[in-house]
Amino acid sequence: MTGPLTLGTAGHIDHGKTALIRALTGVDTDRLPEERARGISIELGYAKLSLPSGRALSVIDVPGHERFVRTMVAGATGIDLYLMTIAADDAVMPQTREHAMVLDALGVTRGVAAVTKSDLVDPAAASAAAAALLPGAAVVPVSARTGAGLDELRSALETEAAELPGRASAGADARLHIDRVFTIRGAGTVVTGTLWAGSIGRGDVLELLPSGLRARVRGVQVHDDAVERAEAGQRVAVNINVRTGDVARGDMLGSGGLVPTYRIDAALSFEPEHGDRVQVHHGTRETAARVAWLGGHFWQLRLEQPLVPAAGDRFVVRRISPPDTVGGGVVVDPAPPRHGASRGLLARLKRGEPTETATRDGGRVHERGSRAPAPLSPGAIALEQRLKEAGLEPPLDSELDRDDLKALRDAGRAVRVTKTLHYHPDVLEDVRQRVVAMGSVTLAQLRNELGTSRKFAQALLEHFDSEKVTIRRGDAHHVRRRAQ
Repeated sequence: MTGPLTLGTAGHIDHGKTALIRALTGVDTDRLPEERARGISIELGYAKLSLPSGRALSVIDVPGHERFVRTMVAGATGIDLYLMTIAADDAVMPQTREHAMVLDALGVTRGVAAVTKSDLVDPAAASAAAAALLPGAAVVPVSARTGAGLDELRSALETEAAELPGRASAGADARLHIDRVFTIRGAGTVVTGTLWAGSIGRGDVLELLPSGLRARVRGVQVHDDAVERAEAGQRVAVNINVRTGDVARGDMLGSGGLVPTYRIDAALSFEPEHGDRVQVHHGTRETAARVAWLGGHFWQLRLEQPLVPAAGDRFVVRRISPPDTVGGGVVVDPAPPRHGASRGLLARLKRGEPTETATRDGGRVHERGSRAPAPLSPGAIALEQRLKEAGLEPPLDSELDRDDLKALRDAGRAVRVTKTLHYHPDVLEDVRQRVVAMGSVTLAQLRNELGTSRKFAQALLEHFDSEKVTIRRGDAHHVRRRAQ
């Protein structure tokens, strides 16, 4: 028997996930009146499953309806192995496939397929479909109504669990992604989630992110039992000395140096288009983001709301409209500066090396620099305004204060375009969009389009070539497919 593990259900709506967990554990994970009235899961449900050896798994039961895939993803991000349900009378359905894609994106490769309702229909066809969808997974026909196959299912889960080492690691920083927040009379605020890493015990002082609030742990429970310390891989409830209104689902409770970030450099499992707007799911948090190609299968995700990732974390990417899962990725650098593609950057990303790391100072997130940059001086602020007003024809670097320019560049508020020119990023983005809209442009065409001189038009085109927005063929600079 090794460390604690969390088992997550998956599967299409009405394929019997909740009924199967109830038959295995005796717990009805549909706790909301609306869920019981409608007969479908809406929120995440939780239970404890005892295996034949006496080992216990924490269980997360997820909704199967397509409207609640985002809730399913929030639950799946913390699991170690899966229990995919496939009904004998339906076989593989759309949400079966999407849930399988989510599991693959998260790197959850071990689990069991349960062919439910096997007392109603011959399970052979559904079993074959399950084996094709989940190669290598054990396929077990079961009936929650009659109990047939439940012992075989428990044994199959035992076999899979034995192959996993668990998440517990001595000395690791605690990371609890919160999926529920509520108040208990006489105790105060309680948060629950799957403990991704480290341990949490009474008396620990942790940090709530992204807010940065300090939280003292008053008590810890695992499956309703008070414990001195909970270990990674367990479902935990933590009583903290923070007002309920100051914490929300999607927050992270943890220790160590992790900070919120608005940018992530990552390796993606699929190929989007440069500039695509997507939905990124990490832990129990999600946000829209723009993607920027960095070379190879590496991309920068420019987030609209902060996430709190660590290098090596997996995440899920979904299309915003229509909302469906397109793939996933692995975090390489959890807090990089804003940058485009370059040979040096690509080499670092291939080696798994971060560029620069964000830090927190005085409760404020700094998105750039290995140390928190000093506040911009009045001179730097004035210089930024000057660059904005100069627009397409900025002054030469030789006319500017070197220290103020470096401060702006470190803060991401000035971009070097040539050895002697810096532009404000808002100006560059406006030009980039105009170039992309043109599709293909010569130097003369861009000069006329922007109403500027040849010198500035050429500097901008060479910059977009280096950033892999355009590629030059003859006299024309063609917009790359990734940048459209």
